[in-house]
Amino acid sequence: MQNNNKIHHSFGFAFSGIYYAFRDNRNLKIHLFLAILIIAASFLLGLSNIEKIIALVMIVLVFSAEMVNTALEEMTDLITNEHREEAKRAKDVAAGMVLVTAIGAIIVGIVIFAPYIIELLE
Repeated sequence: MQNNNKIHHSFGFAFSGIYYAFRDNRNLKIHLFLAILIIAASFLLGLSNIEKIIALVMIVLVFSAEMVNTALEEMTDLITNEHREEAKRAKDVAAGMVLVTAIGAIIVGIVIFAPYIIELLE
């Protein structure tokens, strides 16, 4: 019974983290809005199941990168309130991770959605 309690607490902490990330992070709200549009478009345009899965994986990767970035920024701010070059570099690298992930997601999205959009416009 004690293991179930630990698992319950672990899920509680995880859901709290997701809640805080979305509550406090404007970029995650933007990503969520775009994710909803992408998921809706994937059904409206009739994407194959594998294309839907690939799009979903890219959405999850972008969310994950943004959440890691948020956690790193919070931790860095907790460690030091003064401007330190090392803290700036850590935050910049984390922001770069989000950018690289988002660019990758955009490229994958173009490859997946372009044929459907072109066909729709013809």
